[in-house]
Amino acid sequence: MSDSSFLRRPLRYSFFNATLFLIAANVLVFLVTMTARQTLGYIALRPAAVLQAGAWWQVFTYMFVHANFTHLFLNMLSLYLFGVQLERRMGSGEFLLYYLVSGVGAGLVTLLVNNATGQGMVYVVGASGAIFAVLLAFASFFPDTRIFIFGILPMRAPTAVLVFAGIEVFSMFTNFSAGVAHLTHLAGILFGYGLLVLRFRINPIRVFFRDR
Repeated sequence: MSDSSFLRRPLRYSFFNATLFLIAANVLVFLVTMTARQTLGYIALRPAAVLQAGAWWQVFTYMFVHANFTHLFLNMLSLYLFGVQLERRMGSGEFLLYYLVSGVGAGLVTLLVNNATGQGMVYVVGASGAIFAVLLAFASFFPDTRIFIFGILPMRAPTAVLVFAGIEVFSMFTNFSAGVAHLTHLAGILFGYGLLVLRFRINPIRVFFRDR
């Protein structure tokens, strides 16, 4: 594949605070779903609805839906803390592309796996898949940054990503009935990884395990 191919061609750099627009969109959708609960059935991701009724928009809209205020707050706090700096490094266009493709990719994987494992009626919501991808990219671009896990444990960003990923894998296989979100998180990391290699020529594994 040539460097000038469509998939590798970088977008023109610009910065327009896309992170804040994403946060605003999530807050707006949360307010709508809290005041009109029936909207959840249309925009949350339910594999059966997608495959049987053709509601394919749900693999996009689900990432703007949150179950409760705590879910929204933690996701948006993470998006703000890591997204603003990452957006300045990537450029707003590339950041939006990375965020949305990772989120949609995570939704598609969750859709297929949940449907195949008899969880087609289970609703999936939240921006966590895309945000895990953001955390991976942040650690890849800023590997020497220290993150305080749970507010008290300082870790280099790559170490934090590996810890979070390990927790997700462990949780998914030890509590499968509650593992829908864990699968989405891991899928977001995988799509983020692919985009970093494809569009930025950054291999997170090499960055994480480089000689120090």
